[in-house]
Amino acid sequence: MLNYEDWLDDQPAPAKKLPALVVAPIHGVLPFAGKRNPLTRSDTVKRVSAAIATPMSGGVRQVYHFDGESEYAVALDALRSPDLYGLEVQLDPVEYFCRKKRRMRSHHFDLRLTFKDGYRRAVFVRNGTSLARPETQDEIDDILAYVTDDFADDTMIVCADSYRRAYRDNLRRIWDYLQVKDEEADAIVEDAARTSNYWYLSDLIANCDLECWRCYQAALRLIGQNVLWTDMHGVIDYPSRVALNG
Repeated sequence: MLNYEDWLDDQPAPAKKLPALVVAPIHGVLPFAGKRNPLTRSDTVKRVSAAIATPMSGGVRQVYHFDGESEYAVALDALRSPDLYGLEVQLDPVEYFCRKKRRMRSHHFDLRLTFKDGYRRAVFVRNGTSLARPETQDEIDDILAYVTDDFADDTMIVCADSYRRAYRDNLRRIWDYLQVKDEEADAIVEDAARTSNYWYLSDLIANCDLECWRCYQAALRLIGQNVLWTDMHGVIDYPSRVALNG
């Protein structure tokens, strides 16, 4: 019978922490511009990389790295706004005094949104369990106290629990269809939404003299542009309830 020390000797050595993954240059796509690469291996968080074009990048796609699916979903939600000019991630750290540790620490905001009027908003994303802790609230207060006007005009705390799987999946599909230009389909579906009777998305599509697949894509674009309303927390499909927004 082996003793405990012999058993320990037979165990493999702990794996060394591997460096963050680096995305190779992509032809026609601007490289990642963040100050911190979050693409480390994780058993609990799904890292996300995406190529996104904004007016700030001159309409050219640029590589973005996100800490997780929630941060990516927040970015896609913001990108739906016609007032958004630019998106930045993994920013220069904000140096702040941590009252708990009694020393200076660094914090990298998840996102910074720049709007067409020049207004800039830094975004802090955490899950609900973390946000409910008093120590997290103290940490946030410490960080926000050191955010200056040259970094952002204001800050926003976002609860990641608001972006459940169905919501994230809807945002990804909406974003994909927003990259497809079909002004004829958009106009036909919007006109039907304003002038005909319907309850479900399938009813609205049936009122359009156009291929179903084009109407479906147009409807998702209109939802993304807040022309149409639907429950974003359920998977958007033909049986989904839809209505004019507002």
